[in-house]
Amino acid sequence: MMYRRPHFTEYIMARLVTLAVFTSFVFSMLFLAFIPEENIAFYAIGLLVLGFSVFIYAIYRGAERMQKELLIINTYLDNLDKAEKIDYKAHFFTQEFEDINENLIKVLNSAKKREDIKQRYNTKLKLKNRQRADMISAIAHEFRNPIASIMGYAQTLEEDKEIPQALQEKFLGKIYNNGLKIEALLSRLVLWNKFESGEATLHPSSFDMYALVKEVKQALEDKYSSREIVIEGSSYIVNADRTLLEIVLKNLIENALKYSKDEVLVKIDADQISVIDQGSGISSSDILKVTKKFYRSGTHSWDNSMGLGLSIVKSILTLHGTTLEIESEEEKGSTFSFQLS
Repeated sequence: MMYRRPHFTEYIMARLVTLAVFTSFVFSMLFLAFIPEENIAFYAIGLLVLGFSVFIYAIYRGAERMQKELLIINTYLDNLDKAEKIDYKAHFFTQEFEDINENLIKVLNSAKKREDIKQRYNTKLKLKNRQRADMISAIAHEFRNPIASIMGYAQTLEEDKEIPQALQEKFLGKIYNNGLKIEALLSRLVLWNKFESGEATLHPSSFDMYALVKEVKQALEDKYSSREIVIEGSSYIVNADRTLLEIVLKNLIENALKYSKDEVLVKIDADQISVIDQGSGISSSDILKVTKKFYRSGTHSWDNSMGLGLSIVKSILTLHGTTLEIESEEEKGSTFSFQLS
């Protein structure tokens, strides 16, 4: 059988009773030896025993209360991992126990805060891991088609040496265009990584927004030769990062071209720039999600460049102290707009 250590009250009482019995015996012998009358000696011994009994009872009550207070303090420590919050208000009869209690509450609250921080860190870590997995999946998805095309055209050129010159040039053009697409995807990924790591910085300059829109229009019309981009507005000088705003305009206008069949309108009205299309629109459930990283709608891939295009747009505009506003109605079209003062 294992030895059980005594509780606080048991320990105090054992020591006290032992001392009281020994002291009572010694004094009883002295009383009997030095008091001639036995009746008086026995009365004295009785009063001594009564006095010791009252004294022992008083000590017992005090020890019992101290044991209860020690149990309260120990309960804090025992339930540290289980307690959601510590709001127990105990009143101790000695200042030392009161101080211990208050200090323990501080320690436990601090421990709970550290545990909450740890849980939040673990949650963020899990989110980062999930985003990393999503990113790898998105990269694999987006790179698969152009790489497959390059390999297919290259294999055809390698295996069939008698392909007409015109067809060879067409295949080489396809290979080149798919290479450009891969380069664009990589550039977008690098840019997104800069925003994620906080390395992206502004290089502002003064330029004409109307002229920048015209440049983006010309570049996209070369790519989408059958589509029309209409610009409404006039010269509008802004102080911003021209390179980053070119990315914003290109993303917004190209999205509009991809998801609509009619003309795309770019409107410059005072300090607001809007890209308007008459395409399939965005559902109300998707409209708040399309600017999130790696988000893909179940019906439309609004951001088909690894789910980063509109996320990058949002980050660039945030860096400029403005926001992307989206108004859309399914089967009627969408308006993407932002302001630059």
